[in-house]
Amino acid sequence: MSLGRRTFLGLTAAATAGLSSPLLGSALHQAHGVELAVPSGEFAIGVRQFNWSRGARSLFTKVFYPTPGIPGGTPVPNAPLADGVFPVVEWSHGMGGNSDSYASQTHAIASAGFICPAPSFSDNTNLGSVYGGEWSKDVSEVITRTLALGDATGGPFAGHIDTAAGVGVSGHSMGGMTTHGLVTAWPDDRIAAAVPVACVDMGDPAASVGAGVLFIHGDQDPTCDYALARRAYEELPAPKAFLTHVGADHAAYLNPGFPTFGRTQNTLVDWFRWRLYDDTAARDRLPTDATGDGTRWEAALA
Repeated sequence: MSLGRRTFLGLTAAATAGLSSPLLGSALHQAHGVELAVPSGEFAIGVRQFNWSRGARSLFTKVFYPTPGIPGGTPVPNAPLADGVFPVVEWSHGMGGNSDSYASQTHAIASAGFICPAPSFSDNTNLGSVYGGEWSKDVSEVITRTLALGDATGGPFAGHIDTAAGVGVSGHSMGGMTTHGLVTAWPDDRIAAAVPVACVDMGDPAASVGAGVLFIHGDQDPTCDYALARRAYEELPAPKAFLTHVGADHAAYLNPGFPTFGRTQNTLVDWFRWRLYDDTAARDRLPTDATGDGTRWEAALA
């Protein structure tokens, strides 16, 4: 069944836990006088839980983040923050999901040197809330709450969260729609990088948002019409890119063990490294990250 513009059905099971090993370089990003050292390796991962809300809407959120220790393994509850200042990259789950449903992605993001809040949307099967902008507005609230942790005197995140370089947002299916909504119908001008995965077109690009947008999609997706994501891509100005998993369905390429899974992870991480750390080596790696049997890469980065 082909879906019309801004229409959607349910989705398949969310991606299961796992970690990739994105290539990591070194560079220095200066934003508003604040110098951010680009991580030269992966981090172990910590996690803390927050019971936030937006009005009557519950926003239980797990925040994954870099912590000292050996990379890999499960996140350590309430671990200390690693030395450094880290940008924020949020992840939105799909239908029926929660903060833990996409561990492959949230863990890879945090391990690469980002603060990754992953909210559990209280109405996690309510498509109408996505089309009504409630999920996108929820994400904006989660971003606000996460950034505030960096200013909380004496708090565990104090002094560790970058607020100058902008933030990243990402998500799959209903979460991908939520992500696209944040650069279109319900814009958040703090966003410098967005990665909607298996989304549909949620509206016209917002002039107030200068985000670089990377689309990731399977061209045989039976749930979110590939053609609608292509339309959304064509509507956006540069910088933008599109990673197509040729012959893939709605979610397989998010799962460890799938032949093109590594390209999903490395492209996702390097997109955020480029946009939020100003890591030009990560930008230059993108074609290599994304190219191989079973994928197609298009980009307008200038």
